[in-house]
Amino acid sequence: MTKAIRIHEHGGPEVCSYDDVEVGSPREGQVRLKHTAIGVNYLDIYHRSGAHKIEGLPKAIGMEGAGVVTEVGPGVDDLKVGDRVCYHALMGSYSEERLAPAARLIPIPDGIDDKMAASMMMKGMTAEYLIMRCYPVKSGDTVLVHAAAGGVGTIICQWLKHIGATVIGTVSTDAKVDFAKSNGCDHVIVSSKETVSERVKEITDGAGVPVVYDGIGKDTFDDSLDCLSPRGYMVSFGNSSGAVEPLPLAVLASHGSAFVTRPTIATYCASREDLLMSAKALFDVVEAGHVKISAPTEYALADTAQSHTDLASRKTTGSLILIP
Repeated sequence: MTKAIRIHEHGGPEVCSYDDVEVGSPREGQVRLKHTAIGVNYLDIYHRSGAHKIEGLPKAIGMEGAGVVTEVGPGVDDLKVGDRVCYHALMGSYSEERLAPAARLIPIPDGIDDKMAASMMMKGMTAEYLIMRCYPVKSGDTVLVHAAAGGVGTIICQWLKHIGATVIGTVSTDAKVDFAKSNGCDHVIVSSKETVSERVKEITDGAGVPVVYDGIGKDTFDDSLDCLSPRGYMVSFGNSSGAVEPLPLAVLASHGSAFVTRPTIATYCASREDLLMSAKALFDVVEAGHVKISAPTEYALADTAQSHTDLASRKTTGSLILIP
């Protein structure tokens, strides 16, 4: 028996249950994995709360982790016992051990440790597809990034700075301003004190920005549209403040023929080719020092509920991980 955090019903952090579970042996195309570190993401809160309902409860939640292969199932030729691997977008990471499809596992380079891998894969590969493929940012672009001091935001802002963009970031409090600037922001807007679109127009001399990256959702969406230049891209990739209300298409016309997209990492990394390409792009910028991953805040696996409470409060900076 091993331990896992499972939910038996949707609800608040208190529904996280520290359960004994059986793992078993890997089947065709699977490996058994012993976790060394587990990533905590806002998506996990959506799954726990029921904002994104999951079927077949009770079920272990969590989507990201790193660890060591302990057993290899039939048909797996490219992994062996002892290999260090990481992954994202596989439900069930909040566990000491698990079975996982080999095709979704990513070998960890020697220059990346397990805690770093567990804390950065979903956030870092989200950053990759957002700024390299969803709206390919060019040197000289001015870009708005909401929640610039968060786990995804800090990676996006550093990567944008490396590309040569001018980065406008938003943060919730004055206490996060210096942190955001240290992670690549040229301008920082404190959203609790300022109207973001007004400040963006001031910074850009009225031009607006060609793209907004918004992981907050309901509280920021309408004002984000007001930040766009003509034919700008509104990239809404998260709902930490709640789901965005239905949008009349005529609103896009009145905002300069704006584009709106709601992308997911599952779509942009659906094939193994895209998965490995995205991971390599992330590893390359991290190992080169262009994107620095700060040491994550650590919680014991048994303290998952507290990690969710802290993440939802927006009082944390950087990434959070669980240690089995």
